[in-house]
Amino acid sequence: MPGSDQIDTSKQIHRRTGRTFYVATKLLPERVREATYVLYAFFRIADEVVDRRDDPDPDAQRRRLEAMRAIALGESTDGADLSADERAVLTAFRSLAEQKGIGDSEVEVFVDAMIQDIETARYEVYDDLEAYMRGSSVAVANMMMAAMEMPADDREQAQPHAAALAEAFQLTNFLRDVREDIRDYGRVYVPRETLERYGVTESDLAEANVTDGFVSAMRHELQRTERLYREGVAGIRLLPADCQFGVLLAAVFYAEHHRLIRARDYDVLTETPELGRLRRGYLLVRTWIHWRRHRDPEATFYAVSAVSRGGEGEGVETDGVTGHAA
Repeated sequence: MPGSDQIDTSKQIHRRTGRTFYVATKLLPERVREATYVLYAFFRIADEVVDRRDDPDPDAQRRRLEAMRAIALGESTDGADLSADERAVLTAFRSLAEQKGIGDSEVEVFVDAMIQDIETARYEVYDDLEAYMRGSSVAVANMMMAAMEMPADDREQAQPHAAALAEAFQLTNFLRDVREDIRDYGRVYVPRETLERYGVTESDLAEANVTDGFVSAMRHELQRTERLYREGVAGIRLLPADCQFGVLLAAVFYAEHHRLIRARDYDVLTETPELGRLRRGYLLVRTWIHWRRHRDPEATFYAVSAVSRGGEGEGVETDGVTGHAA
């Protein structure tokens, strides 16, 4: 296992940059929790290379990512252009990968996706976006399952569900961050085919013009994403028993952004919806109560989350206190 200083550095990065997922991570068993800090920090430092609001040099970005790739794969220890924290995280990741059996192919496809963010800012059709997410989200899920030390047969059975849930998480982020992505990074992750289908232009996005077509496009993409949540949550029962609640809570947290988006009538262009601390605390308590009662990930998810069993989530029965889904 990585050294305690390296784990602490990774944990601090996770706490600072991933507040929602950090709460869920703390509820994983220790054997997985510390590995998750390292994994998340690895993903984050690579992501920060490409998510810069200044005018970065693409060649310099590629060099940094290739240096990270080489250390993560154990091919090099030369990180002269990297910070001390980045080198600590990468060294910790390499140690973790060797211990947990994380395949080099997952590292390769993840770094390739980060490089793609430098080169690609638009996606014509959903299949193109899905191919990108193989590296940017599905590889993350595969590494997480390795960290959980699942038997090969169990991992194979769970993998399609884990991939669907990872894609759902990332699509939720894309839909929440439409404003930030086009304004700060010049990227549009909503497929062009969806925008054209509903008559939405990039000028509408850049100028925060929330048209009826944009509302329809958002509704369409939320429905697509929620189908992935349903497929993904159905596989949580296949994970190790001591990991199920942490993954379930992460799903509840991420899906809650859909409720926030709907509450704003799908306007994610004038302001980015954010899940506050009080709401996270409420969801944590409510999820735990249902979990203790049923020990059923799907039943708990549909009792608490913003995603219904078979619809978009509007008009579902509420809990009679807050107006949120029961």
